[in-house]
Amino acid sequence: MLVGLLAVMAGLSIVFPIVALALGTPWGSLADLAAGPENRSAAVLSLVTATLACLISTTFGLALALKLARSSGPLTVLLRALVLVPLVLPPVVSGIALLLAYGRQSLLAPLLESAGIRVVFTTSAVVIAQVFVSLPFVVLTLESAFRASGFAEERAAASLGARPMRVFRTVTVPRFAPSILIAATLALARSLGEFGATLTFAGSLAGLTRTLPLQIYLAREGDIADAVGLSIILVIFSLVVVSIAYARGPLQREADAR
Repeated sequence: MLVGLLAVMAGLSIVFPIVALALGTPWGSLADLAAGPENRSAAVLSLVTATLACLISTTFGLALALKLARSSGPLTVLLRALVLVPLVLPPVVSGIALLLAYGRQSLLAPLLESAGIRVVFTTSAVVIAQVFVSLPFVVLTLESAFRASGFAEERAAASLGARPMRVFRTVTVPRFAPSILIAATLALARSLGEFGATLTFAGSLAGLTRTLPLQIYLAREGDIADAVGLSIILVIFSLVVVSIAYARGPLQREADAR
């Protein structure tokens, strides 16, 4: 009884604000709002950058999660802690850290300047910020999956003479495909919702770095109804993406079991 009550309260604490947002949405003008030039530009920019960040985070995160899952010792514990730090950092701290890493006063400044590369206040900065905050989700999700299932099948394939890359392509990736899909979805959703680090590191330049969350914040300073409408668009898209991924996971496992 107590567990059920706590579960209901936990569900309501998440669902109630979303329902309140839906009830406050100006549905009649939502299509016109989404079609506005600045709003459409921000939405497209968010989709493009979040997709790129998702691909990068999933690729890097998969490799790092494999390494962490197969390693142990103090250095592994330290590396894991450092990788997961962005999960708990205030967004503005993440942005400042990125500024110090890639800005004009950064450690990489001489190298970037000699190559004629400018990062801060560019679309690339948006992608870098999104990768910084989404990569830990991929590592956390995949390392947990790897450690829970182990690598017995990979070792069996290797004992039969399969090379490491072939084992990875034909055993590891198919075996953990549902977990990889979920990790990629979390990275995509987190990238779509990124705000603070992007604002600090990339700024809010229309058509260049102003993603949908930044456009929502800007709309909030003017017409709150526009901010609510844009917010529900982002909620709907995130809900669809996450629902598809989490539905696909069980379906994939059922297919594999057959």
